[in-house]
Order: sequence, then C-alpha cells, then structure tokens
Amino acid sequence: MTLWQGILLGLVQGLTEFLPVSSDGHLAVIGHVAGVHTPGIFVEVALHVATLGSILVVYGARFWRLAVGVVRRQPDALRYAGLLIIGMIPAGLVGVFLEHQIERAFESLWAAGIGFLVTGLLLWSTKKLSPEGAMQPTPKGALIIGLAQAFAPLPGVSRSGTTIASGLWVGLGAVAAADFSFLMAIPLIAGAGLFEARHASVDIAQVGGVPLLVGCLVAFLSGVFAIRFLVAMLRRGRFFAFAPYCFAIGLFTLAYALWHG
Repeated sequence: MTLWQGILLGLVQGLTEFLPVSSDGHLAVIGHVAGVHTPGIFVEVALHVATLGSILVVYGARFWRLAVGVVRRQPDALRYAGLLIIGMIPAGLVGVFLEHQIERAFESLWAAGIGFLVTGLLLWSTKKLSPEGAMQPTPKGALIIGLAQAFAPLPGVSRSGTTIASGLWVGLGAVAAADFSFLMAIPLIAGAGLFEARHASVDIAQVGGVPLLVGCLVAFLSGVFAIRFLVAMLRRGRFFAFAPYCFAIGLFTLAYALWHG
C-alpha cells in the first residue's frame, strides 16, 4: 500500500464510518478501483480502530459517565449498559463465527453494490419518521437494533445506517438513536481490533507501517467531523437525505462489476 493509498483509504473510512453510507463498502470499491490489495481484513479493522478514537473524542465523556455509573451500580446506568450488551450480542457472534465468510464478501463488488442499495432503502424508509422519541430503547428494541447491526459487517451495509434507522423504527428519538449506535460501537470496534491484532506483525509488514499510520490519522480526524455532521443532520430530521447517494454508489458499483466481469 502506497502513502497516497493510505491517505485515500483513511479519508474514505473516516467520512463513511459514521455517515450512513457504509465504510466497508467504500473500502471494498476503492480497493478494486484503485488497486489497493490488503491481506485479509486487517487494514479495514485498523482503520475502524482509528475511528474509535473519533467516537471517544465526541462520546468519551458520556461513555466514562456510564462506566462510572455501572461501577457504582446506579440503576439507570446498569439498565442502559444492559441494553447496549443486548444490542452487541448479535454482531459479536457474527464477527467471531462468520469471519471468513465476511472476508470473502469483500472480494465481491456485487455484494457491495447490493449492500449499498439495501442501505439506501433502509435510510429512505425513515423519511416520514419523527426525529422526536424515547431516550432509551426497550430490551426488545435493543435486540432489534442489534439484529440489524449484525448485517453491517457485509460490504455496502452501513453500521450507523442500520442501527440508527432501526432505532428510529423502534421509537427512539434521532439523537438518542445516534447515541445508542455510537456507544454500542465502542466495545465492538475495540473487540474487533484486539481480535485482529493477533495478525498484526505479519499484516503490517505486508501493508507498510507508514501508509497505515497516516491512513489511521486521516481516518481519526475526518471521523470526528463526520460524527458531528451526522448528529446535526439527525437533529434536522434529514437522515433519509443520505439515501440517494447510497442508491447512486450502489448502481455505480454494480455497473462497474458488470463492466469488468
């Protein structure tokens, strides 16, 4: 991986990780179009971990207060943490048991293109939903959000898109849905990073340490911007406005896959 490829992947990851347009799908497309070939999914996970820093910049204080509340056994904190755990279980199981199937999906532009279209449909389905709603999901709602998130490792399917949209569908307010989505992402992304770290010495040597480091820095900085931009759009009730882009990039991806066989 060259330096400019690291910068490109970092920028794409940072902007699309939190905007509901699928970072994994964009990385898969960029990988094919720009000729960036990386071993397994290590680079994708490394860039995801970099964007974990972005979440901690914006939500770190909230996460810390929640953690302290759990340690002090405060009822509200314990309940919210329990809801987060319910939401994380499906995605955790998928990440552990379907790792190789997910890796193979990244080799298919057809999978990414279809995933983008699915994300677009999901986003558009929220157009008439009110941005006002509950501050916390019910246990059933948390499970629904978690089941939706379980599909997010597939290229083209947006994690923030699926979790926030499903949060809106189960009655959460727009900002509350974003809070739940991003707080739920912190342990999931950290866990994925630790899981992939077992291959770090081999994969960094193949990818290149400097391009990967620069890419991670770019992903972190652009991720902070993307989170704040998305929350502003949610406050305005414009979450569905990302759907046309997903339709466009999905059709482009499918056309490119068809053209190049």
